[in-house]
Formats: sequence, structure tokens, C-alpha cells
Amino acid sequence: MFRENRTHLQTALFNTTTLMHPRTTAQLKKSWAPIYYEHVFCKIDEKKFAPLYCPDNGSPNKPVNILLSLEFIKHLYDYTDEQLLEQYYFNYQIAYALGQRNLGELYICERTLYDFRRRVYEYTLKHPEEEDLIFQQFQELLGHFIAITKIKTDEQRMDSTAIMPNIKRAGRLALAFDVLKQGVAACPQELLPETLKKALEPAFKTEVLYHSRSQDVKARLEKILELQEQLVVITHSMPGIAGLPQIKLVQRFIEEQTTYDPEQKKRVVKENKDISPDSLQSAYDPDATYRKKGNKEQVGYVCNLTETCSEDNPVQLLTDYTMEKNIKADVEMATERLPEIKERTGLTDLYADGGFYGEDTHRKAEEELGVKMHYTDLTGRKPAADKIPLADFSIENHKKVLACPQGQVPTHTFFDEPNRKITAWFDPQICRECPCREQCPVKIQKKKALLQFNQSALLAAETRKDLANAECRRQNISKRAAIEGTISAVKRGRGASKLAVRGGLKCALVMGLKCIAQNFQQLKRWFLNQARDAKGISVKPKTPTLQGVSVPV
Repeated sequence: MFRENRTHLQTALFNTTTLMHPRTTAQLKKSWAPIYYEHVFCKIDEKKFAPLYCPDNGSPNKPVNILLSLEFIKHLYDYTDEQLLEQYYFNYQIAYALGQRNLGELYICERTLYDFRRRVYEYTLKHPEEEDLIFQQFQELLGHFIAITKIKTDEQRMDSTAIMPNIKRAGRLALAFDVLKQGVAACPQELLPETLKKALEPAFKTEVLYHSRSQDVKARLEKILELQEQLVVITHSMPGIAGLPQIKLVQRFIEEQTTYDPEQKKRVVKENKDISPDSLQSAYDPDATYRKKGNKEQVGYVCNLTETCSEDNPVQLLTDYTMEKNIKADVEMATERLPEIKERTGLTDLYADGGFYGEDTHRKAEEELGVKMHYTDLTGRKPAADKIPLADFSIENHKKVLACPQGQVPTHTFFDEPNRKITAWFDPQICRECPCREQCPVKIQKKKALLQFNQSALLAAETRKDLANAECRRQNISKRAAIEGTISAVKRGRGASKLAVRGGLKCALVMGLKCIAQNFQQLKRWFLNQARDAKGISVKPKTPTLQGVSVPV
């Protein structure tokens, strides 16, 4: 049964804080604990988590603001669950941050943490149309942090980074075995023939995976696929079993890894090059996908982060995050997130690398959202250096050609709205006598001189012209560069290099907790800087420490 936690609003007359030496109390007040209590713990809206619990039956829930705060602190200092609970039991700063003025006021065990995480996950899974509860907390706390620090949010930067879930890279043979084993284990054993039951024996795994030479891999893979097909046939007439996730995974693996050969009248194994990047990569994480960027191969997801970057800001805060399959392009994520970021933060200028450039994204951002896009570079083939760029033509609203670089006005011009193509006709006689005719993109014909190009080519040419300005390029690179440091802080300081969970939704929830932790770290820095500026001395951050445990600051 849901119940809000209000006990922290009235403290006991005698508690650990009141019994402390005055100088010890003063040191406590300078630490991160009061900052967290006032600006995070007290700002958690527990009512949003009420649907996780029965409204009128059962024992009262453990306080949501304490459980959620423990999750924030876990990712703030990259604790394991054991370290987190040990700090909660015996670290007074953490107890103070969670509204407790005496150690041991409330006992919380690991099972309580697991149950809370399960409830959040299952609720989010059942309500995909709603923003997940963690992202809602991220937004509310971000709004509060911005109001306190008064930082500017009109200028922001965006970048993405690869995130790996708690899985191992598996070859096709190992993946096929894992899928088969899960499917066989999920079926009632009395329905299976001996050939399938053997898949659960350790000797079968040893023979298939470890006693195989490289030239035997294809034959072993075909053998496992035959067993998988046999399992699908057996379970096909039993809807209750055929609908199990493990059996559906077997069906998916067969469809992705094989193709039907009409001559042999059976399914045959595909070549490696024919396997789709969004095919199954792990039997334990069906959502993970494969991506090769440059020389780096990665299995898992991609996290897109957006952060403030105004030079007037004393600290920068993350304003948005999203988790997607790693096969999703940067420009697609930017297109989806920009309208929401604009609405929530009033974004006017966005700095990103060339991977975020796209005609539709660029045009919609500037024309529909009023967001100026700044790039550090552009991907794709560069135009010939000896040709006049389209950006040198005088063009009105990216639709109407007014004049060429030499000042010649077209006889008439036309914009094809459906195909977004711009066409202009010039006097061919003037074009033939032009000194720039060899470098000009205008095609001189017998009766007319034609200039025709897509609007996307014009946008790219204008962007390249801006980047040709050394000062503009330097500013774009400078404003975007620091987000690499933020990503490093999230991945190394908050433990996001490899997550301890599997599945797209769980990874998204955990990354949300890490982003909230990162923003609180920045808020803590802001308060410490304020104290330093007020006193004119250096203030070192106070961090909860445990004997023999390394704690990132």
C-alpha cells in the first residue's frame, strides 16, 4: 500500500546532529549531504510512484524518496549494492541526505532494492505510451537545478556514445547454442525427444563449442539449426508453449540466420555478410544490435546526450538523454529529440559533429523550431575545389535564385516543392562570355543555361561555407568539445562503460539514474564554487568514504 514519507519533515529533539560538537556540525553543513537533502530528496514527487503499489491493501511501502535516493547515490559514486547498503547503514552523511538524523532509523535490505527496481521496470513496460518515471524525475530535478543556478539553456551541445549491456560478444555458433538451450529448457521435458534433451547436458556444449575446428563450424551450426527447427515443429501445435519468449527467440534466430533454398527444399545458413546488423546478438538481450563504426565493433545500444554549453554558465547540466539501438543514426535521434528539447529549455543554438547533419533535420531545426545548427565538420564527399559553390549564388529563402556570383539575374526560376528541387534559367549568351564559365555549375545549352540542384545540396554548401571560416569553425569545435568530457565522466565516473543490466528498457532506466547523478555532481560543484567565492578560499568537496573502498569524486 502506498504511503508518502513525511517523517523527515519533523526531527526528534535529540538526535545525532544536535549531539555533535559544533565544529563537527559546521563541517557537516558544508558537505554535500544538506545540498542533496534540500535540492533532491525534498524535491522527489512520491505521488508519481503511487501506481506501483496497491492503493488500499497490504503493508505500507518503504519510502519512495529514500529508495530512489539510494539509486541516485549508487550511480553517483558507482557503488555496488553491497557497498551502497554498507554506506547507508554506517555513513552519517548519506543518512542525513536521506532525511534521517540517526543512523539505523530505517532498515533496508537488498531484496527491498530489487523489488523497487522490479516495480519501476514492470510499470514502465506496461505503459509504453507514458514517459518513464525516471525520465520524469530527471526533468523535474533539471528544472529545479536550472532555477537555482540560473544557467542559460539557449546554447547546447549534443553527442552520442556506445553503451554495452551486461552481455558477452558471442560468435554465431555460441549464439545458436544459447538460443537452443533456452528454448529446450523452457519446454516440458516429457514432450521432447532425446535428441533435444541432450542440448541441456554439459557434454553437448563441450562437444559443439570447444571440440570444433574452424572448418567444422558451419556443419555444427547447421546441426544446431536442425535441432531448433525440430523444436519449433514440436511446439507449433501448442499455443501456450509456442508463445513463450524463448521459443519466439528460436523462431527469430532461424529466420535471421537462414534462408530457404528451393532447390534443396530446406533452409540453409546465410553467409556472414548477409546477416543484418539488427539481428539477434545475444540470447539474453534480444534488443541489442551490432554496429561497426570505423574500425570499432560494438554490440548493444547508443545513448544520445544533450548538455548546456553557454560560456556564461558556471557549470553545465545535461538537459536530455535517450537510449536507442546502436544501429540508429545520430541524425535520426537529433530529429526526434530537438522539438522536445526546444519546448522544455528554449534552445536556440545547437553544437554537434557532422554525424548529426541531415537535410530534414537542418531545415526543420532552423525553419520550424528556430534552432541554429552549428557543426564541427560535415560527413560525406566534399565538392570539387575548382567549382563555384552553390552558397555563392544569391538565393532567397532557399527557394528562389536571385542572381549568380557575377550578378546575372535569371530569366526565370522555379521551386519544385514535392521534390525540394530548385531550378533557374540564365541567358546562355551572357554565360558563354562569363570569365567563370569553366568553374560555374550552370550547364550551358543551345538555347538556355540551366542551373538545377536539390535544396539539400544548398544547405550543405552553406554549412561548408560557414565551416570554411576559421573563427566560426574554431568556435563550433570549442563549444562542442567539452561534451566528450561529460560522456567520459558518465561512463567512467558513473560506471556506464558497461551496464550491469540487459535489455533496452532496463538500460534506459539505469542511464537515466546516471544522468541525474551527473547533474547533481554539477549542482554540488556550483554550491562549492559559491562558497569559495563568498569566502575567497578553496573549498574541497566532502565525499562519503569507506575504509578500503575507492570512491570517485
